[in-house]
Amino acid sequence: MLHSVVTLRGDDNDVLDDGADRGKLRLIKPEGATVGITATLSEFCAGMRLDQIPPEVAARARFLVLDLVGNIVRARHDAESTASFLSAARALGLAAGNSGVFGDTCRYTPAGAAFLNGALAHSLDFDDTHAAGSLHPGAPVIPAALAAGEMAGASGADVLAGIIAGYEVTCRIALALPANEHYDRGYHPTATCGAFGAAAAAARVFGLDADGVAGALGTVLSQTAGSLQFLANGAWTKRFQVGWAAMNGLMAATLVREGFKGASEALEGRHGFLRAYAPNPTPERAVQDLGSVWELMNTAVKPYPSCRYGHAGIDAALALRAANDLRPEEIEHVRLGLPKSGMMLIGDPADRKADPRNVVDGQFSGPFVIASALATGAMGWDSYSGLADPTVRALLPKIECAFDADIEAEFPANMSGKLTVAARGQVFEQTVVVPKGEPSNFLSEAELRAKFSGLTEAVLGAGRAAALASAVLAIDTTADIASLMRLAAPLTPARLAGE
Repeated sequence: MLHSVVTLRGDDNDVLDDGADRGKLRLIKPEGATVGITATLSEFCAGMRLDQIPPEVAARARFLVLDLVGNIVRARHDAESTASFLSAARALGLAAGNSGVFGDTCRYTPAGAAFLNGALAHSLDFDDTHAAGSLHPGAPVIPAALAAGEMAGASGADVLAGIIAGYEVTCRIALALPANEHYDRGYHPTATCGAFGAAAAAARVFGLDADGVAGALGTVLSQTAGSLQFLANGAWTKRFQVGWAAMNGLMAATLVREGFKGASEALEGRHGFLRAYAPNPTPERAVQDLGSVWELMNTAVKPYPSCRYGHAGIDAALALRAANDLRPEEIEHVRLGLPKSGMMLIGDPADRKADPRNVVDGQFSGPFVIASALATGAMGWDSYSGLADPTVRALLPKIECAFDADIEAEFPANMSGKLTVAARGQVFEQTVVVPKGEPSNFLSEAELRAKFSGLTEAVLGAGRAAALASAVLAIDTTADIASLMRLAAPLTPARLAGE
């Protein structure tokens, strides 16, 4: 099942234009029969079995789960939006169930757990990234799969298979849009494409057949939302809409499990996702090399808690600072070369990016992350306490973000960056093509565990954090995913700032 790839013919993007099929994007098998990409992806997800997945894919998936769980635990206690999320969950009756939220002693309804874990996963902007899809697949997908697993009493192997299915659906739909044109319309693909991945993951965990997975995709189609307007004022909506995507995916799969009928041809139909959300979709990309090329393996993890487009520049800043003993007071001017998409998110408008006022502003400010790296030799979660630091603030107006044609040529294969620093009457320059954490420059297990420990020990304690890490890395051996979730809570309740 996993290796039955649809081979495309002709121009690979035939649009049938006869009667009822007018306006539907269809793929054509060699024998001439038509098959929609929704059906193809659904069959792929429904038939996924962990023992049929390449071992390296399963191993990487476990690492990605570990990385996301660490983010959730720390965000539960440190992110400034968490108190409002929790208060709203209580007000809506979502804090009265049997499902777990990482880093929390309370129990929630399945919908509440999916929402909170998804929103918290994205709250530090420290979660995984898929460069070509320009999104964060783990944040909507993993929480939906875990909540479905607790509902169904599923094994860790089934949950992990669901997670892998969700990654493939999320990333492949983003590639089919393609993501840059989706961005140009103001959409946030982590939330929009991620809702489909969350639905696919939950449907697989529930054990739905191919028609059931397709029904879940057709149901979540009605709830695919996510706007980039958060960039205007540092709003918390970016986090909210990702958590909502996780919850919507779980809801869609649950509805179908209970007999609900979803829309057909959710992706390729005349009013389906691809036509409605981007002007020039390439639907065949969603199933290209399906089952032989795993987009999950093209997913990176973040060593820094900020927009991924700034990471190559941070790598360069740290390297130049260390190699040349650069001191902030010596720096005269800095230029960060970025691709077009990077400029949209962390470079423009220049006056706003040079004056970040809150954590979200800082996460999406090229000048701030570079200033922090050059001034302190680090860019970690604690760096945001330096938003008002005079040394960092003095560097901000000296840092220019600019479109760089050479860096654009590397995109979307790589989120590269070029840093040029004028100091001491000299010019220091470094280009980073593949930033740390990318698939070809991935973090080792030791580095991932160190990141996890740095995020979780303050909340869980060293012993419980280590036990949780080991359990996550052995998720595929767990008979009931609920046993892993019970390790997610601190031994004693910890208070949020402002609670």
